[in-house]
Amino acid sequence: MKQYLKMDPWNIIEEGFDPQHHEISESIFSIGNGYMGQRANFEETYRGSSLQGSYMAGVYYPDKTRVGWWKNGYPEYFAKVLNSTNWIGINVLIDGETLDLAVCKVKDFVRVLNMKEGTLSRSFIAETPEGKIVKIEALRFISITHKEIGAIRYAVTPLNFNGSISLTPYLDGDVSNKDSNYDEKFWLEVLQEVTPDDAALTIKTKKLDFHVTSVMAYSLLKNGESLMVTPEMIHKEKYVAHQLQLDVQENDQIVLYKYVANVTSRDHDCSQLLSVGRSLLKSAMEIGFQELLHKHLTAWDVKWRESDIVIEGDVAAQQAIRFNIFQLDQTYTGEDDRLNIGPKGFTGEKYGGSTYWDTEAYCLPFYLSTADASIARNLLIYRYKHLEKAKENARKLGFSKGALYPMVTMNGEECHNEWEITFEEIHRNGAIAYAIYNYVNYTGDTAYLGQYGLEVLTEISRFWEERVNYVPAKDQYMILGVTGPNEYENNVNNNWYTNSIAVWTMKYTLEVLNDLQKNEPSLYSDLIEKLHLTKDETSKWSDIIAKMYYPHDEERQIFLQQDGFLDKDLTPVKELDSSNLPLNQQWSWDRILRSAYIKQADVLQGIFTLRDQFDLDTVKRNFDFYEPLTVHESSLSPCVHSILACELGYKEKAYEMYLRTSRLDLDNYNNDTEDGCHTTSMAGTWMSVVHGFGGLRVQNGALCLNPFNPGHWKSFSFKVMFRNSRLKVTVSEHDVTVSNETETSINVNVYGNDYTVNGLSHISINL
Repeated sequence: MKQYLKMDPWNIIEEGFDPQHHEISESIFSIGNGYMGQRANFEETYRGSSLQGSYMAGVYYPDKTRVGWWKNGYPEYFAKVLNSTNWIGINVLIDGETLDLAVCKVKDFVRVLNMKEGTLSRSFIAETPEGKIVKIEALRFISITHKEIGAIRYAVTPLNFNGSISLTPYLDGDVSNKDSNYDEKFWLEVLQEVTPDDAALTIKTKKLDFHVTSVMAYSLLKNGESLMVTPEMIHKEKYVAHQLQLDVQENDQIVLYKYVANVTSRDHDCSQLLSVGRSLLKSAMEIGFQELLHKHLTAWDVKWRESDIVIEGDVAAQQAIRFNIFQLDQTYTGEDDRLNIGPKGFTGEKYGGSTYWDTEAYCLPFYLSTADASIARNLLIYRYKHLEKAKENARKLGFSKGALYPMVTMNGEECHNEWEITFEEIHRNGAIAYAIYNYVNYTGDTAYLGQYGLEVLTEISRFWEERVNYVPAKDQYMILGVTGPNEYENNVNNNWYTNSIAVWTMKYTLEVLNDLQKNEPSLYSDLIEKLHLTKDETSKWSDIIAKMYYPHDEERQIFLQQDGFLDKDLTPVKELDSSNLPLNQQWSWDRILRSAYIKQADVLQGIFTLRDQFDLDTVKRNFDFYEPLTVHESSLSPCVHSILACELGYKEKAYEMYLRTSRLDLDNYNNDTEDGCHTTSMAGTWMSVVHGFGGLRVQNGALCLNPFNPGHWKSFSFKVMFRNSRLKVTVSEHDVTVSNETETSINVNVYGNDYTVNGLSHISINL
């Protein structure tokens, strides 16, 4: 764990420049707007260790799968979100010397991510090897009101010399991905233009023909006055720039405003990209930097009014939850149902930037409660549009019917290259099915089931029907050869979570069918015909439901993670020497697979997901057994433990797990933040507060709250949207207040008692 960032409720602050922390900071200080994102790379040249990252949502590359031994069924490619044109670059020469923090003496370095305003700022004083000293002040934002626009204010002040300063704003498309196979570059140049007024670069991917056009322009000030300098126009392969040569006196301040429009062929015809980019850029410059920034700040203020969580008495916890909410809000806006949420968001390349089951299991609840229902609906529509591809995926693995959604995807095809994941981690199908239930249960949008949901549920149930294995001697169904959520166990039989979520899916599908038959018989008939669904199939599902095998230990009265789990050495994690951790960086894979140590919640994931099926004693027995064996080396693990610990009244454990999930990247718990932040697990942090400490559940169409203060906070509050009402829930030492910020009255259940909260009013419950 590395704590080098200052504690502050609204800002992430780095004071002093340490190159060893730089790539971590590049991840943490990333900014984005759902359409594009940018790691916190320096504008000026930096020859030290750095991961350059400028990302355009939905632009990816099908890099050929690289494995040592090809197996039938392997996907042909591994999709990668692409590092795109470096649009932030501004080369700086000080009397001919390149400003480079890798070689300069640096003091008074401060980098600030202002989460309230959605801006990244940086200031420092640098002394070049020749002794020239300059002060740099930079401010950057990616507009959330003008999604294609990024803007930078870059100020240079000479402190001890008269001389020349050269500023060169540029666009560089000669970029690569850190994880590319064989160090291949993925971009070809299509077009470049440099005029005295602007510079433009269009590049396209070598496969799939995604086109990205970037257009830049600038304005220049000297000591607050507009300055006209004739630029030297520079262009080379995949690179365009304006070089500006300036004579300066000591303490002159030179300010460069750089504006860039980035547009892609996902939204515009390739032949129109340049004209569209120029039009957007012209509009942005006419608005001006300050007004663009003002509009951006106002939009962020609205976001925070709808989703902020306030924690009093614990700055570390407060900073952390806002950091997690900030990253989620700037990663996905829900405006485009072709997009989803990559595990690293716009902060890095690891995991390819593709869609995982994280979205349905962790992210959906966040968007359900903090945004309009259409946002969460679009996450489901994304999967519905991939249903035919999911059917193809099942056929590729030898199934005659049903759909297997991919573990990793960009367009619906499986593109993951680890066999134990690609072939065996089939529980992802259950997460997608449960997300449909979660959405309908939360929003009341039952129409979704007839329009889209039943088709997905049916095809997933058909997959489970064929994937189970019937054992005549035991008259039971089993699911063999799988990997559960705990990826430190591969190719196991009867993973309890997988068996449970498969049965739950078939049950829910039958419930939806029965409800449609009863309430919308005409639509029901149409869907039965469309799906060619037979009574033999639904009868088979019922038989599987009745006869599924679940591994269970009678002595301990716990669910077994899978067959044979108790044959392992059950030494708890706390008895391991700390030099063994993290296991995935210290142990061989063989040793990990033979151990009982759990990467992330598995049985507990199932208990959390299907919580209404288990009494509290069952939760306690399983939590007490599995939590001591869990190393939490998946970012998705601590939040589940925190939520269940809240319900069990384990205050210290709940708080410990909350800090671990919320500060995972800020404190670099798993020693991997330099690859990018764990964006999808950040939604789990939000769940830790709202579903854990807030005790939020939806039962029988009603919002239920059982708030729990861990004892470390004076108070905390959160906001949720539910059935057209926005509620603010405040939990203090002595009472719980539920305030309705809308005019729509709503019924809520708090600690088992029913209340009506009228529009623009509140209720208080004494503790």
